[in-house]
Amino acid sequence: MDLHVHTVLSACAELEMLPGPIVERARALGLAGIGVTDHNSAENVLAVSEAGRRAGVAVFAGLELQAKEEVHILAFFPGAGQALRFQEEVYRQLPAGQNDPRRFGHQLVVSADGELLRENTRFLQAPLAWPLRECAEAIHAHGGLAIAAHIDRPAYGLLGVLGVLPPGLFLDAVELSRHADPAEWTAREPALRQFTLISSSDAHRLAEIAAQTWFRVAEPTFEELKLALQGTAGREAHILAVERRHVQ
Repeated sequence: MDLHVHTVLSACAELEMLPGPIVERARALGLAGIGVTDHNSAENVLAVSEAGRRAGVAVFAGLELQAKEEVHILAFFPGAGQALRFQEEVYRQLPAGQNDPRRFGHQLVVSADGELLRENTRFLQAPLAWPLRECAEAIHAHGGLAIAAHIDRPAYGLLGVLGVLPPGLFLDAVELSRHADPAEWTAREPALRQFTLISSSDAHRLAEIAAQTWFRVAEPTFEELKLALQGTAGREAHILAVERRHVQ
């Protein structure tokens, strides 16, 4: 599965990142599921979920939050409804300014068939008023899973920005970027061993979608994903070796 995929709602994503092409790419790769994680918004989750239902690809309802410290954290919820309700709280944490599409790119809300419904004018790439700890607490308060995103990256990664794992920060997993070596990072940061490590594509174009992590689950559902991240009930998650990341 690939739990970090952007759509055209993310200003930094290519215009090819429409629901149909995304799920068709995932199906062609043999992925059981993908996570939709646009910046500070879940407005395209329903569209991708419908396209996924048609294609037989599970879609996990998520967002990629940008905490006050400019650290990214993935949030996943049992369904699109919960993600959209959480989104309303996220929107209240955004600054009042609007997106400048000429500078940052367009933020498009589309149908399952890729038809343009509207443009989101909020500045979705801005940091929230919530600090990182409050982001994680809010996600859990809404029944979600909190995963620190691409922690190794100098920009927007937890370790890249803060340099340390804050004590007491409750995370369900931590994500390494697609080129990071898990053994190297756990040797460098022994505190990572307390977390389930995953790797995702952070895809902003179709060619970037890939199988990065193998999940042992009974079916690709939110509850099974939660068990796999906990490593309980025989479920588990393992980062694939580089040579296997396009096979699942």
